[in-house]
Amino acid sequence: MIERDNSILLPGSMFRSPGGWISDPQFMEVMGSSELLAHGLGKPVGDASTTFEAPQDGEYNVWVRTKNWTAYWSDKPGPGKFTIIIDGTPLGEVFGTGSPEWHWQPGGKIRLGKGRHGLAVHDLDGFDARFDSVLLTLGGDEPGDIDALRRALLGLPKPEFKGRFDFVVVGGGVAGMCAAISAARLGSRVALVQDRKVYGGNNSSEVRVGLGGRLNIGRFPSLGYLLNEFGPARKGNARPADVYEDEKKAAAIAAEKNITAFTGYRVTAVEKDGARIKAVIATQVDNYREIRLEGEVFADCTGDATLGVLAGAQWAMGRESKDVYGEPSAPESPDGITLGASIQWYSEPRETPVAFPDIDWGLPIDEETVQNARRGQWYWEVGMRDDMIKDAEKIRDYGMYVAYSNWSYLKNHSRFRDEVACEDFTWLSFYAGKRESRRLFGDHILTENDLRDFVQYPDGCVSTSWYIDDHEPDPENAARFRDPWLSRGRLTPLDYYPIPFRCLYNRDIENMFMAGRDISVSHLALGTVRVMRTCAMEGEVVGMAADICRRLDCTPRQVYQDHFGQLKALMNQGTGDPAKPYLQTYTLIDTTAERSENC
Repeated sequence: MIERDNSILLPGSMFRSPGGWISDPQFMEVMGSSELLAHGLGKPVGDASTTFEAPQDGEYNVWVRTKNWTAYWSDKPGPGKFTIIIDGTPLGEVFGTGSPEWHWQPGGKIRLGKGRHGLAVHDLDGFDARFDSVLLTLGGDEPGDIDALRRALLGLPKPEFKGRFDFVVVGGGVAGMCAAISAARLGSRVALVQDRKVYGGNNSSEVRVGLGGRLNIGRFPSLGYLLNEFGPARKGNARPADVYEDEKKAAAIAAEKNITAFTGYRVTAVEKDGARIKAVIATQVDNYREIRLEGEVFADCTGDATLGVLAGAQWAMGRESKDVYGEPSAPESPDGITLGASIQWYSEPRETPVAFPDIDWGLPIDEETVQNARRGQWYWEVGMRDDMIKDAEKIRDYGMYVAYSNWSYLKNHSRFRDEVACEDFTWLSFYAGKRESRRLFGDHILTENDLRDFVQYPDGCVSTSWYIDDHEPDPENAARFRDPWLSRGRLTPLDYYPIPFRCLYNRDIENMFMAGRDISVSHLALGTVRVMRTCAMEGEVVGMAADICRRLDCTPRQVYQDHFGQLKALMNQGTGDPAKPYLQTYTLIDTTAERSENC
């Protein structure tokens, strides 16, 4: 039996020193943990290390929860290999060589005396080896569910109550930031829960997607000055970290006295009272301790509709068939195809040649398919045919796999290798820049017909400015690869369109708003509402509506039914400062027709 008095569980995210390994919590919903990732771009990273107390003398079984990430696409020995060193002695097993799914890989036995010991995890390749926990146990059973093991072996306390708030915002991208700041400035006490430790979502230095679309347009031109206060001053995808101004975003949240921020916390459970959310439980992504936040109204700004799904709201993902909404561009049959995710990267020039490993486990790139590129732009897009939730890690990994494969061939074999001899592969995002996953339902579902016919509803609020931008796999790339990795945009011109407010609150959960790419739209309509400046204005409006709920003790639906005049007055005023220097003058129109490294 695996019990607390004969076992030691060592989650990687709780190691005393991560060394060169990076803690990555983005797939907790599916695989249950944060993982440590050896993201060395082909150069082995420094050891992650920790100490532990053996509860008694004995011969301990060693287990490591890991996976062989390239085994989905290659039957050659994968690059994600590592070893375990205990008290300076390496174990005989090489880890990360088995199944492509998360599993407990056995590491043999080791005799330990009661007392303190040291353990290190040693990366062998620098190509994204990963593990989430090491288990040493005198029990003979194979380990089971990781969450159950943590609760049994770590002695985690019950969730700590952190207060009751007028408004709880889940998700700290630009939509969630604007929702939180907008409500706070109007007087609401706000909790902002962000599962990462930086703000900005796709516009953070972790993902590095530039802001797109227009602010301060349409029926309510004061909307958007709020994003201008903390939005980066420079454009571009896949640029150096300072372009995305993470520190400005953090300062904007810290300046609001009515916001209590919880960064590094992922909402993992919901408490309900009938059709209302009563509280959320959020798990700290490093030590797995839980907190409990009560609220009057909530907002799902997660992009993946995480809060809504946990609360039992209905959701959709993929393309609807033509007969669902009568959209002329919809397929005859429904399918799971979504807009893909981009895993961005870039190289930098050096004065002397720089080597890159000549890998044999990558894609079969050749002279016809190699991309002579120095930057992975928006059209390096993967996962369109996969499940953006269940397959999220596989999708991210495939984006990295593509980047490594192309760069290795370009550097070592291609006809362009002399051109790139002094190029250094210096950055590759390990965060997926998602465009689409789950969408929630409001009292109105915006469709392609609304947009094409320019149906102006009386509750129109935030205006879109992007074309209907629906991506599809690049035909030539799709013909050569089982899993395509280049895309092209299919653009439908569109005037500024006012999104109905009814798309911004949930029809199933009485006290939940939505802002961002999980709002109430069809797959096709998502193509215009999903760009970040539009999402930010959605958040600004949701924050205003949340404060009306506080003042008038009403639901989001009642804001629409009974108090929309008050919301109009707030939207006419805006919650941003128009006197601030106006910086949002780049990437105002859809550039998807152009496949350029300079987007």
